[in-house]
Formats: sequence, structure tokens, C-alpha cells
Amino acid sequence: MRWLLVALLALAPASVQACADFAQAASSRWSTTREDGAAWLVTPCGERFFSLGVNVIDGGRSYQTTDSRYHWSRTDPTLEAWAKRTRERISEWGFNTAGGWSLESKLLDLPFTPNLELGRNARFHWFDPYAPETEARMRRLAEELVRRYRGDPRRIGYYTDNEVGWWRGALFTFYIQEPARSITKQRMVEALTAHYKDDFARFARDFVLPKNVSSFADLLVSEGEPVRLKPGGRGIDFVRAWAKEVSGLYYWMTATSLRAADPEALVLGDRLPIYYDPEAVAAMAEHVDVISTNYNVDAPDGWLARYFFDGLSRITQRKPVLISEWFFAAHENRSGNRNTGHLMTVGTQAERAAGAGVATRRFTQLPDVVGVHWFQFHDHPTGGRSDGEDYNFGLVDIADRPYDELLAALGKSNRDAATVHAKPGPGPSRARSALPKAQIRIDDGVLTDWPKGRSLLPPLIPQPGEIAFGEAYAAWSDEGLQLALIGMDYYDLDLLAYGEEYPRNEAFRLDLGVDAGDGPRRFRIHVIPPRDGIAGGSQSMRAEVCRVEDTSCVPAEGTKVRYFGSDQPRITVEALIPWRELGVERPPQDGISFDLAVVAWYRSRWMSLTGRPPGQAMAEPGRWRTYTLDGR
Repeated sequence: MRWLLVALLALAPASVQACADFAQAASSRWSTTREDGAAWLVTPCGERFFSLGVNVIDGGRSYQTTDSRYHWSRTDPTLEAWAKRTRERISEWGFNTAGGWSLESKLLDLPFTPNLELGRNARFHWFDPYAPETEARMRRLAEELVRRYRGDPRRIGYYTDNEVGWWRGALFTFYIQEPARSITKQRMVEALTAHYKDDFARFARDFVLPKNVSSFADLLVSEGEPVRLKPGGRGIDFVRAWAKEVSGLYYWMTATSLRAADPEALVLGDRLPIYYDPEAVAAMAEHVDVISTNYNVDAPDGWLARYFFDGLSRITQRKPVLISEWFFAAHENRSGNRNTGHLMTVGTQAERAAGAGVATRRFTQLPDVVGVHWFQFHDHPTGGRSDGEDYNFGLVDIADRPYDELLAALGKSNRDAATVHAKPGPGPSRARSALPKAQIRIDDGVLTDWPKGRSLLPPLIPQPGEIAFGEAYAAWSDEGLQLALIGMDYYDLDLLAYGEEYPRNEAFRLDLGVDAGDGPRRFRIHVIPPRDGIAGGSQSMRAEVCRVEDTSCVPAEGTKVRYFGSDQPRITVEALIPWRELGVERPPQDGISFDLAVVAWYRSRWMSLTGRPPGQAMAEPGRWRTYTLDGR
């Protein structure tokens, strides 16, 4: 246990006495604290602790038998021998926690964070959560699931589930079609009746209804019939409210069940899936001890978009955050992984190491973050998991050989983590009065060539009561003005009723007003979802750009736009507006003025550079912000 003492002493403040091992702890209670602005976990021994974890330290037991998978028996005579050797290795690499889906705590002898799948196993999701038996079932199941961990001082806390997501469109369309005997359907119709003040005509103006539904009573007994948003209506307001109500019930039920079963453990939430619904996070905040979120790094160079974490901080009033899963993969790998999909993938192991090392440091600089867990210990099997995911995520390959470049970079960042976190940085500087010059490739599908720290614009200001759901970047070149947006918003394929053409007024859009010296010009970028559903595992979104003239949007010659997103609701768009489209032949000597506004799908919320509603922001060029062009 000497190695554990050394590791913990390195993370503990000098004023705190470290215990020799967790067996000496007076209790099994974990907690959180904040010192000099930085959040920390606190061990049962009273030490502050920054959790550097690795997920799926399982010896390969989670995969079906195959000749091309990682398995402990290839290198060690027993699972116990493998666990001892692996514990020593990951400690040498600077990790101190066994993350989700790892071996039993007694084998690895590390702090750990088990995932209970409590809501799924208790049949909360997609059954009848408001039925009285659901709560009773969850309390009973919580007691059964934590019994094996209760009293173990290495047990930090529990993930309630994995990537629930709270897809608000799906929550609405699923429960509205349930039979009248469903207690949840009954509650939903009650909530709709209250939301529309018992005025069915108001409800019908916002939704396209089945032919046989002409009252709230009809709606209750209607079964299997879709109810969809009507373009131009405000039905999305109820859809969001329903997501908050259902998620609030979940977080209350899971938290009270776990605290009754194991009051000394932290409630770590449900591992948000690289995206979060603000209503669900607001509902979560009062019930969990730590917000757990998975994260897909925003650029291959390890860049993190701060709006994501700033929003969590604002909604939850600075609850601690655990990065429960993050990763880098490379096409150059020894396991034959194909890396098909949307998750962070680079070309070489050298690029993987560089990006991962930078990202670790950026995570530790975030003041609310109390831990960072890498996914995962070993590569996926050659040919992928049973669900098709096939990534070079491992610290080691399927033959147990370490990826030395990656581990050298992670090890250095891990060893510095506690020191860096103790003095969290202010975050990247924001371009206040000058835009950098940069040569950006709009068609490469990555943001690596952006000088992101220098081109990051001031935080977009959301409409009252909301949080920013993205951040914007601007740079210039001899060719034109270049823009990028990193954001998130959820689009559901089945929620909106429309014909052959997607209504542009319901699309995710960016409005841009620019004056380069020849008078104000307006442009609009729409992100258009697919008409016929999922294609190749991703929502085949596309971006289009036009110039706004009066009430119409006309083609803008020479403009370029690229959307690169995925089946996750993370949105990245970059665009080029040529100088000639702005009425000038070359970059203006005196700089430019502009405003930028972003509207979410279904017009559910907005944000802008100057904090004014999009229409007003575009109509008042006298209030646009002025920027010089660096180097002009």
C-alpha cells in the first residue's frame, strides 16, 4: 500500500495528515470542498483529492470471447495477478482511480466509481415513472445494488445511470402516445392542461393533433397517435417543461434511494452524454453531490469549449463536476481499430499524445472540475464491440502493450494536475477589439487551424433565464471574414410536423450583421436536419449560407460554410464571407463592425454578441461592436 500513500500525499495539502491506506479511515464518507476557488473531492481520511481515473479496468471481461480482444489470461496466471500489476502500472502513469465498469474494489484496491444503472434496472425510463410502484422498486433495488459497496472507504460515490441524455423530444413523443392507464400519461395531460390554462384551442395552435382529438379528454384516451410541433408555434416551451419535470422526478428518486441505502457515498448523477439539457441539469442540481459528464474534446489539439462548463456552473451554482469519460483515438494503432464514428480521432499516436496531454491540463484548469476519467484502459477488440463501437481508446493495445507516447503525455499532465488545479486559470483570453489574421480551411472538418485562443469572441449573451449554448470565433484573411461556432442543441427527428421542405424558421441558425465600410450587410447560416432520418449512424445535417435582403435570403457568391457534427447534439460550423460580399475589395484598413446572434431549433432560445434579440440586433447596426484587423 506504500504506493497509494505516496500518491495520496502528493495530492493532499500540507496541512492535512494522510492515512497510510483507506483501511485506516474512520468512516467511508466522501465529501466535496472548495479552496481558493477550486473544487475538490475529500476522502474519508480528510484529504483533498483530485480523481484521475481510468474506465474499464476489467481485464477484458466485458467483451464476448474472441481471438482479437484484450484479456488478462494472455499475460498473467490469475486475474488477481493481473489486477496487482495493472494497479502498479496505472499508478506509475499518474492515475489514482478506477472509473466506471472496472473490477471489484478489492482486486484493484483503488478509489472507484461504480455505475449502478439504477434507473434502467428500476424501469424508470420508457415505462411508467409516475406509477407508485416505480419508487418502491427503485428504493428496493438501490439497497440491493449498493450492499456490496457500502462501508468501503474506497467507494467515492455512485453513477446512477449512463448517458440518460433527457432527449426532450423523445420524452414528449413517447409519453403522449401512451395509453390512458399510464399514470405518467395522466400526469402529462394534467401538465398540458395547466400549461395552456385549460384552453384546448391554444394547445391546438401549437401542435398538429390526430384527427380524433378535439379535447384534453380525447388526448388522454388517444393511444399510439403522434402529436407534433406545429411550425411557428410555441409548443417547444411545454416540451422543455415536461423534460424538466420527468428528469426532476428521476433525480429526486435516485438520490433519495441512494442516500437511504448508503448515506456516506456521493451521488454522482447519470454521466451526461457529451451534451446536456439545461432543464434536466437544473432539475439535477438540487439532488446530486457532483455533476458527472462525458466529454468529446472540441478539437484535435486538445481545445475545450468553455461555454459548456460555464453553463453547468451557472445552472448548478458551481456544483463540482467530474469528467466521467473522455478519450482520444488514432487511426495509427496496433489493435486494428477503425475508429468509425464521430468521437475524437486523429491520424497518429504522436497527435493523440499531444492532444490528450493538452486536454488533461485544460480540464484540470477548470475550477469546478474534481476529476478526469479516461475512457478506457485497453483498446476495443479488432472489429469492434458487439454494438459496433470500434476505437483505439486504450492506454494499452489488445496485446497489453502500452502506447508510450500517449502515456508519457498523460503522465506528465497527471503529475501536475493537483498543482495546476489548486490555482485554476482565468480561462482563454477573449478577442475584445482585434481579430487575428489566419488562413483557415473551411472544408477540412476540424478547427485545428483556428487560433482559437485569440479568435474567441466575448461570451455570447443568452436571452433572460437561459444559458449560452455555444461560443463563437472570428478571424480574417486576405480572402474574407471567417467565423466558427462550437455549440450544442438537440434536434429530434419526430418532433416537428412539416412537409417536403424543412421550415427554415425552425432551423438552428446564425444571423450575422457586418459593416466593412460599405454599409451594413446581413447573412444567415441555417443548419438543416435530414428529411428521412438517420443515415450511416449520423444525422446528416447540412449547413447553408445566404445573404438577407428585406424578407428574403438570396445566394451569396463565394461564401463557404461547413457543418461537422454527429449523432450527438454537438454542433460545429465554420464559414467564410468574402470581402466582395461585404462590399469591399480588400480587408478594410479601419476594421469592421458586426453582431452575431444564434437561434436554437424550434426557436426555443437565443443568444447574441450584444445581448439583444436577433431581430433587434440585426436591425441596429449602430450598436454593432467594432474590431480592428490584427496586422492590417
